[in-house]
Amino acid sequence: MHPSGRDSPVLHILYISFLQTRVFSDLIVILLWLIGAIACIYVPVINETPVRVLMALPLVLFIPGYALIAALFPTNEDLDLIERIALSFGLSIAVVPLIGLGLNYTPWGIRLDPVVISVSLFTIVMVLIAQACRAMTRPDKRYRFPAEEIMAAIREEFFPKEGNRTDKILSIILLISIITAIGTTIFVIVFPKEGEKFTEFYILGEKRMAADYPDRLFIGEEYPMYIGVGNHEYRNVTYTIEVHQMTMENDESGNISYITRMNMTDRLSVIVPHNETVIMPYNLSAADIGYNRIEFLLFNETVPDNSVWGMERINQSYRDLHLWVKVLE
Repeated sequence: MHPSGRDSPVLHILYISFLQTRVFSDLIVILLWLIGAIACIYVPVINETPVRVLMALPLVLFIPGYALIAALFPTNEDLDLIERIALSFGLSIAVVPLIGLGLNYTPWGIRLDPVVISVSLFTIVMVLIAQACRAMTRPDKRYRFPAEEIMAAIREEFFPKEGNRTDKILSIILLISIITAIGTTIFVIVFPKEGEKFTEFYILGEKRMAADYPDRLFIGEEYPMYIGVGNHEYRNVTYTIEVHQMTMENDESGNISYITRMNMTDRLSVIVPHNETVIMPYNLSAADIGYNRIEFLLFNETVPDNSVWGMERINQSYRDLHLWVKVLE
């Protein structure tokens, strides 16, 4: 039923936007690409292929900005196609970091799931607003993506009807060169050259900050903290984390330190996929009085046997961190 004048203005806008007016083709393409990109990120088989990168890059670099431009400029008199495309890239590069900045101050943080959900919700909201704004615009003023005109211009540019045989051959060579250049660019993006291989290993205080580390430990009490491992080894790695409590003393000259006691109090194993970071909560507790150093050792798949002890074990670890503490009763 057509909404009457007594109906809510919101219902009237919804009726015109989504019941009386068809969804515009470029907005449909945006939504379909968004769905395809999310599927490539989360579907188990596809997310391990280069298709994931190919689909996800426009989701970060182009689609949010295009949806925002479509919502802000619904008429064909505001911007031409080139300006829309250029602004779509620029606004996407601005919007996505701002979304990440906002997530940084939430409990979810800057992780894959919150970023994907936030960018997707932003894009969907902008597409709905763009559909409503265009539907409320006069039909002769609405922006319409000129797909047919673009295809006709490409055919006329590369395959003119009045052109001679030489021109057509040169046009074909130029078209093949453009396709090759685009394919090479996509290949470089999808299969980037491996950079330096390394692993991040760090400990955080109770507030997930690089501060407020415990320096006085009382026996029987637990001190919450966090252990972080970031994998940049270009492969999935199973890491082993050992926590040792030790006593270190100096010789009479004060120039040489040596270990007099060393006790392993915990051993953790964690699988970290490539280019991902795992931050684990950990409760630190004191084993006995007299210890003055907590040593965190990270082993990269190869763990020495228990006969390796002291500085030799520390030297064989892949990464090591420590806290100077005082253990009290």
